[in-house]
Amino acid sequence: MEFFKKLFNRGLDEAAQQTLEAALAAVQVPYVDKSLVALNALQDAQVKKGVLHLELALPFPCQSLWPQLEQALQSQLQGVFDAVSVQWRTHIETRQVQTGVKPLKSVKNIIAVGSGKGGVGKSTTAVNLALALVQEGAQVGMLDADIYGPSIPTMLGIHERPQSHDGKQMQPLVAHGLKAMSIGFLIEEDTPMIWRGPLVTQTLVQLLNETDWGELDYLIIDLPPGTGDVQLTLAQQIPVTGAVVVTTPQQVALVDARKALAMFDKVKIPVLGLIENMSSHICSCCGCEEAIFGEGGGEKLAQEKGVELLAKLPLDKRICEESDRGEPTVVAEPNSPVAQRYHEAALKIGAQLAMKKKEYSQLFPEIVVK
Repeated sequence: MEFFKKLFNRGLDEAAQQTLEAALAAVQVPYVDKSLVALNALQDAQVKKGVLHLELALPFPCQSLWPQLEQALQSQLQGVFDAVSVQWRTHIETRQVQTGVKPLKSVKNIIAVGSGKGGVGKSTTAVNLALALVQEGAQVGMLDADIYGPSIPTMLGIHERPQSHDGKQMQPLVAHGLKAMSIGFLIEEDTPMIWRGPLVTQTLVQLLNETDWGELDYLIIDLPPGTGDVQLTLAQQIPVTGAVVVTTPQQVALVDARKALAMFDKVKIPVLGLIENMSSHICSCCGCEEAIFGEGGGEKLAQEKGVELLAKLPLDKRICEESDRGEPTVVAEPNSPVAQRYHEAALKIGAQLAMKKKEYSQLFPEIVVK
């Protein structure tokens, strides 16, 4: 390939270049099912004193995959060079959003996490997904869009108020490497939000636009339950790259999850997948796992609607206890089986977005006719 010839005038003869290209083509990246060559992962390569130094970039956050990918690459190149040194990095790009809405300048991708009804563990799931993306190497923010019942402050253990350096924009509060903004940061904990719909949607847009997010790869929006004013505002005014729907296996939850899927489809926001929460109960005494809310509901709905089932998460009292004390599961028990399920869902989401079409609208100047 011409690309390799241009890049490799740095100590590699033609035979070594061909060997390296073949090695990169042989290593498949999980979750995207593409090789390192197909992903254009190679950024730089040079040989110094018999050691091959590579710089590779992947289009989605997957630091947990780097060791196995590096091992596979070294295995392919064994005996060709004295040693192989790999420097990894993540390069996430802005992906296409719904028609008529432009992406935010500093936020590459917005992911909405919704559900048809309350009580399915949507906020807990959203927080753990966001933190899993952080741990996988992404710059992530979280916007609590549940104005009536904000729970993100409690789940992240944040009890201060946001500051403003210029009197115009608020600084997000940070916990466990995750930037967050919520109406819960601005009011007293026991203050009820007795507001009508227009004020709620206006507040949501203000929280989004008047927060100095900095540079983000992903902004996770934790939606309130239902398919009302906030969801409509999301579709019409906020550039959303994709959505995730959370449900339980119980039939009453699946009925409303089906409505949430239909809503996202109607407003042209692609659904990245479905997460079945509380799919089974894990007994804290004996470790026995039992499907107390039924079995297979989320899987059947995902098949029916043609979306991916991203994860099946258990009902475990530790998830509740850890969220209540401000240390969600992926932070409190990063190596636990439950945390690994959140990570797998986060990897699938990142991979899906990486395969979407790029968004080019922000590259063109805005034309105003007077």
